Amino acid sequence: MRSLTKGLLAGAAGTAALNVVSYGDMLLRGRGSSSVPATIAGKLAGGAGVRLGEGEDKEHREEALGALLGYVTGLGVGAAYGLARRDGKLPVWAAGPLLAAAAMAGSDLPATALKVTDPTTWSLTSWVSDIVPHLAYGFTAASVYRVLR
Repeated sequence: MRSLTKGLLAGAAGTAALNVVSYGDMLLRGRGSSSVPATIAGKLAGGAGVRLGEGEDKEHREEALGALLGYVTGLGVGAAYGLARRDGKLPVWAAGPLLAAAAMAGSDLPATALKVTDPTTWSLTSWVSDIVPHLAYGFTAASVYRVLR
């Protein structure tokens, strides 16, 4: 149970780091937020038969659900890491990219499967905008888990 708790805390810290880097990028480049999480949330809710309302209410609920699904992904990857790496002896330099890849897969694979996005069409800037925040997630989560060990 302690490994799960440490993993959840590491995942929470990683998610905070991912959000800080993402919002920092938005601030520096003046870019808007991605609509992908909200679109995924809308498709998943619709597929599950859950009505999110109409008009603006629906849009706002999709946006909120998309953000919450991001937290679920971040916490879930951290929890899985905690359960898989109870000894925590994997060095941060190795664990960071692995956790980044897992978190990236947790968000990009559903988006691709639901045909919300197609990574094969992404520009270099789009890839960097996805990879860098996920690396922040991975290295932060790995570092926090190591400290809690």
